[in-house]
Amino acid sequence: MSQTFIDRTFDNIRQLWRDIRGTSVVRSLGFDDEAAQKDRWRQQIADCLAHRGGAVSARGRAAELGHDFLRLDEAGRIEFLHLLVNEFDVDRAKLGAVIRDWQQADDLAERTMLESRMRTDLVPPYRKLLQEFTALPQGVKFLVDLRADLLRWRKDAPGLVLLEQDLKTLLSGWFDIGFLELHQITWNSPAALLEKLIAYEAVHQIRSWDDLKSRLANDRRCFAFFHPGMPEEPLIFVEVALVSGIAENVDVLIDRDLDDQIADPTRADTAIFYSISNAQSGLAGISFGDFLIKRVVAELKRDLPNLQQFATLSPIPGFRRWLTAAIDQVDAMTAADVVDHENAETPEAGAMGTAVMVKTEPQQQLPQHLVEDISLCRPLVASEKSDGAKQADKVQQIPADSRPALLRLVAHYLLNERRPGRNTALDPVAHFHLSNGARVERLNLDANSSSAGQAQSFGLMVNYLYQSGEIEKNHENYVGGGKIAASGTVRRLAG
Repeated sequence: MSQTFIDRTFDNIRQLWRDIRGTSVVRSLGFDDEAAQKDRWRQQIADCLAHRGGAVSARGRAAELGHDFLRLDEAGRIEFLHLLVNEFDVDRAKLGAVIRDWQQADDLAERTMLESRMRTDLVPPYRKLLQEFTALPQGVKFLVDLRADLLRWRKDAPGLVLLEQDLKTLLSGWFDIGFLELHQITWNSPAALLEKLIAYEAVHQIRSWDDLKSRLANDRRCFAFFHPGMPEEPLIFVEVALVSGIAENVDVLIDRDLDDQIADPTRADTAIFYSISNAQSGLAGISFGDFLIKRVVAELKRDLPNLQQFATLSPIPGFRRWLTAAIDQVDAMTAADVVDHENAETPEAGAMGTAVMVKTEPQQQLPQHLVEDISLCRPLVASEKSDGAKQADKVQQIPADSRPALLRLVAHYLLNERRPGRNTALDPVAHFHLSNGARVERLNLDANSSSAGQAQSFGLMVNYLYQSGEIEKNHENYVGGGKIAASGTVRRLAG
């Protein structure tokens, strides 16, 4: 999500909250010396947590604090949040006393009561303060954008990681598929919403209003998910092409002449999901549930019963990075074998050879057939390393002898490479669709000439197929046991 949009949203929220805040506190954060400023922050936070008066007073105090927070520059906001986390955290002395009472209690009823107190005392006051903002207009949006800032500040302000994680926990409880509303976006939708679609498109950039009009034409569909707490802010955009057969090239879908290439949607037999974009960076890492695509499929089937297939044309964002690392692994294995061989006839051979192999051996030993395929694909990344300037985003002509090897490697990557410590797909887009119940259907060479497509996967794309009768079974097999559904062709390529 664009930082410009976040800043604009914060400005709009500040204007709204200025009208709600009470008049009892007239001085604002940021206009005193440092000590006085921090004292004022502490007092305003304490006032918000005291819950004096009724709901109107509480909203006024929260609006006052939020309004003044948004007037701070970035350094001031970081300083304020550090004070909030450090001085309004869990009261550990109070919690320790409850734990000691629980350890000494021998009555079940008393222990149950003390456990309830522990659960309450484990919630830091700053989390209660964050919850106060949900009662304000656009308060949920404020918290989402606050987390976006916290994610951006991770390296510069590591002391705020705990706050970011607590905020993620809060948002995860609010943003579930059961709470989301699905709406179709058309050319007649409000201009502000269309502007957000252009700004938030993260997979295939919308280059102009004509480009947008093409994506909202009669043979295209666009949907957005909304949350009741953010009724004017889309969470996810889903773009769909209505075509005949499973599409294999995204350039054909996007770059077209509107005058003569609009098809009759009632004659299409396939819906291709070619772009799924998260519109809120503050919701990164938060699952909206595992059946987002199923809801869109149901909507399409209701309106267009002629549709028989539902598939994606998806990027493979982690493949080039994995292949580059695999080449480095092969090089390390080769170097270790050379050293081991050179020392084989010396008295120290056993100790030295073992030491080198342990140091350079990859976490997962690569099978010999993969090593051979990696060697065949080495030229695809060699030019990027040797030229000095980055060449990854240039359109590359894949040599004929590398093409079969590249398909086998990407099939292995999608079906066999897993996240460290988890039994889920390494590729994030694959993980999303497999969690939603899809199967890996087909791999497509020369499918994406964009700079992003080249940089991510040498222009390769993949079709994930959603079969109505298989979605739940595929989901359960993957989420419960890590089993990835795939077509016979892709499975044979993976070896």
